[in-house]
Amino acid sequence: MTATLAVLLAASVMAQDAPSSKPLALGLGAENRPARGEITPELTAAIERGLVYLASAQNGDGSFGRGRYGRHVGIAALCGLAFMADGHVPGRGKYSEQVAKALDYVLANKSESGLLAADGTTGPMYGHGFATLFLGEIYGMTTQDVRVRDALVRAVDLILNSQNDEGGWRYNPVPYDADVSVTICEVMALRSARNAGLRIPKDAIDRAVRYVRDCQNPDGGFRYMRQPGTSAWPRTAAGVASLFYAGVYEDDSIVRGLDYLRVNAMLADGGPQMQAHYFYGQYYTTQAMYLAGGEWWSQWWERAREELLGMQAQDGSWVDHQAGNAYATAMALIVLQMPNRFLPIFQR
Repeated sequence: MTATLAVLLAASVMAQDAPSSKPLALGLGAENRPARGEITPELTAAIERGLVYLASAQNGDGSFGRGRYGRHVGIAALCGLAFMADGHVPGRGKYSEQVAKALDYVLANKSESGLLAADGTTGPMYGHGFATLFLGEIYGMTTQDVRVRDALVRAVDLILNSQNDEGGWRYNPVPYDADVSVTICEVMALRSARNAGLRIPKDAIDRAVRYVRDCQNPDGGFRYMRQPGTSAWPRTAAGVASLFYAGVYEDDSIVRGLDYLRVNAMLADGGPQMQAHYFYGQYYTTQAMYLAGGEWWSQWWERAREELLGMQAQDGSWVDHQAGNAYATAMALIVLQMPNRFLPIFQR
């Protein structure tokens, strides 16, 4: 699955707020309740318009959108998470039916091996990670559904069994190679499952941490794989988020990664279509800043919020010509609803 994401402001503007020569210290993490000014009337209205659009984009089988990614388990999971981030779960909330149908679609596409993917999906571990995260959040909020627990246990086992010798994951459920962008999907899935009460071997997490650290460049950014390569802000956001979700909170690798993001995460001229992996980058960068807390979060959030609000289309959607508007809208809504702290994965 192709990612696409957002992040903000020119480096010169960000440098005025916090000079790169003196990185901000890690805070204690964002609080579990919104701070004053985090949620505005404009934000609330934009979220409701986005949720209305997303509900209209759901297909009869519970999937979302059209075209290449119109029947994709990972996108269905992300859309389900977008509704859950507003407090809707199966059996409760205005959009409970949409979440329940998304869950049914994910469960209808589970295999005996534990893989969560629709037939014909290429590189299924992206979608599998998002779908496992969705199941973990569902199970963490409503533990009565034995279907969810069974599918979650099998999905987690597949993740653990496909971790490669380096400690990471790649597009297919086989332990051969790895990259940072798939690895963060699996690390978040494992963290959600652990939060929901499943046992996750410490060794698997320790190996993932070593892999992610091995992908960091001297400039603080992260490259795509362990092999030599350039830094980029979307995969740097994935790297920093991976460390946080693996339970690493105080670490020089995190501070250097955050400082790289503060300087390099920005919107390219021409809008998100001119910035590769915009929504993917925004999704992980905002999580990284949220988990860092303190000034990292307070300086980041208003810019991220206003940038995304300015990109919303008239019909309530966010646009991505590559991965589809359902994907872009789900990612934007998850980011914009982070101050709600409804999803267990975002609670401290």
